[in-house]
Amino acid sequence: MSRLTQTADSASVPVPVRELSVVSADGARVHVELHGPEDAPAVVLAHGWTCNTRFWDAQVRDLAVDHRVVVYDQRGHGRSPEAGPGGYSTRALADDLEAVLKATLEPGRKAVLGGHSMGGMTLMAAAGRAAVREHGAAVLLCSTGSSRLTAESLVLPLRAGALRTRLTAAVLGARAPLGPVNAVSKVILKYATMGRGSAPERVDTCARIVHACPRGARVAWGHVLAELDLEARVRELRLPTAVIAGTEDRLTPPVHARAVEAALPHSLGLTELAGMGHMTPVEAPEVVTAKLRELVASYVTLEGAGSAAEAVSEEEVA
Repeated sequence: MSRLTQTADSASVPVPVRELSVVSADGARVHVELHGPEDAPAVVLAHGWTCNTRFWDAQVRDLAVDHRVVVYDQRGHGRSPEAGPGGYSTRALADDLEAVLKATLEPGRKAVLGGHSMGGMTLMAAAGRAAVREHGAAVLLCSTGSSRLTAESLVLPLRAGALRTRLTAAVLGARAPLGPVNAVSKVILKYATMGRGSAPERVDTCARIVHACPRGARVAWGHVLAELDLEARVRELRLPTAVIAGTEDRLTPPVHARAVEAALPHSLGLTELAGMGHMTPVEAPEVVTAKLRELVASYVTLEGAGSAAEAVSEEEVA
């Protein structure tokens, strides 16, 4: 059984209407799934560190009834192969998103862009890219930050300062395997990434997704996150943007969401979810899905709703 099929009950996994392997700027291949009617309003979702397309299953199941939903595996995650040396950077995040947008949306077609954690950082990194300007209608940022991730993290119960920052960076880049999903590992994952109000089945879902992430990609992206600085990019994200954060998020505490929201040129406001942690699309799927629907209703029209992905084969996408 593959890593991917172990991450969720196969009966609950949404079945895409089409799958693509998109080639990014440096030649890396990115696995993409398309769900829902081709001519419906579009939503493009980018998952976070150590996750994969399964992270968005709740949103896909709901939205794909009447939306075109595009999800993809960040490089090194899920079914996207690990990159070579030097293939992990915020530039790579932006390159991959741009490649996905170009491959799945016709010229001029607009979509709501949603990102969780590193997926939100992807949207910030790509803020000035031509494809984002062309295809972005509005943005939803979930549980994310633009800088100082190690300095502000609350995962380690230590006083803020240089020691906690160094130890947090070491944790992000740790090469130790995560091991099997069991009662102990779920307790650890819930403490680090989820809130006290998270339902047990949602903790189990997140644990299976996170533990399926290849160690090489987890470590490489961990080093990128430890040095993250996208504050200037946030000010380039000129699309209408809503922000969601969990009040018990230890990985990217609400201080990050507040800073991002304050820096956005066109903020639609910050929603803080009481009792929720870092994994908001899984912990509070109804809230995240409703916000995506709200953004689509306000900012996306059906004009030019055709998808370029229908006209090209997997081998032809570049």
